[in-house]
Amino acid sequence: MKHDDPQPWQVLERRYILDRQPYMILREDTVLLPNGARIEDYFVFEYPDWVNALAITVDNKIVLVRQYRHGNEGVHYELPGGVADPGEPHLAGARRELLEETGYGGGEWQPWIQLSPNPATHTNTCHIFLATGVYKMNAQQLDDTEEITVQLLSPTEALDMLRSGGVAQALHSAALWRYFAETGLP
Repeated sequence: MKHDDPQPWQVLERRYILDRQPYMILREDTVLLPNGARIEDYFVFEYPDWVNALAITVDNKIVLVRQYRHGNEGVHYELPGGVADPGEPHLAGARRELLEETGYGGGEWQPWIQLSPNPATHTNTCHIFLATGVYKMNAQQLDDTEEITVQLLSPTEALDMLRSGGVAQALHSAALWRYFAETGLP
């Protein structure tokens, strides 16, 4: 922290309201701010970390998925990924999710971007990895609650889709925009 940064809040009380592990825990904190103001009911979501793959095939296609998301009641393009399993290294989780959701794997992997879904109310981090040179290894291995279609887009198609608002998940959009910023627009 810089010497002139705002100071952390003091937690006076912490109450757990909902515990639906491993997916979500909701807590309510009573906090005291450095200026003396008090917030009685500050809600925080304790989510596990998320892992995603920005995967590029050997023939330069971007591997995306489409699935229904009940929160916004829509179907959009997304990066393959999901919840990190407890104790699983983030890279291993991203590889697993890509293979399960799309059947693609292999290639060269590197950390790409780490983002907070919402640092004001969420405790987790989304770890996105860039995988280049991936290829089809086997069929999808979806959970009973997943209905996912795999979409392979050229860089031009992906950029057009991104510009038209085809990605609703802001973290996925940020990873894709960084990819185009660093590799050049098609």
